[in-house]
Amino acid sequence: MPSPTAEMVLDARDQALIRLLEADSRLPTATLARRLGLSRTTVQARIDKLVAAGVIAGFTIRLGDDLAGRRVRGHVLVTAAPKAARHIEATLRAMPQVEALHSVSGPFDMIVLVAAASIEELDQVLDEIGLIEGVERTTSSIILSTRIRR
Repeated sequence: MPSPTAEMVLDARDQALIRLLEADSRLPTATLARRLGLSRTTVQARIDKLVAAGVIAGFTIRLGDDLAGRRVRGHVLVTAAPKAARHIEATLRAMPQVEALHSVSGPFDMIVLVAAASIEELDQVLDEIGLIEGVERTTSSIILSTRIRR
């Protein structure tokens, strides 16, 4: 996957295009063009340029509220032993319930976003994370509702 080039400068239209795609990556090129006041070919060329430069790394889906609402999600704050981060990351990468892993500064070393089909499955995942070699401590928070999603 290409990495964003240092020379690439995003103008206001590129930034507006990115915001539209972040909100709904399935918008047709014609709709994007109309909203941006550009031609379809110009919009497609800008998308191709952003992908080639690595600014856009991929297109994804976001589950609708009905399906997403049936999943139990949580954040797990992880304190890792020195030099254990790579092993912890590799182990978490193999867990399908792990949606994201963030390396952070502060009293914790990582934040793991997890999603499970039930509270029982989430409880099991939390236990598995706590048992990973090199994990010294975890603090978990279950997400009750999402008030803002962009």
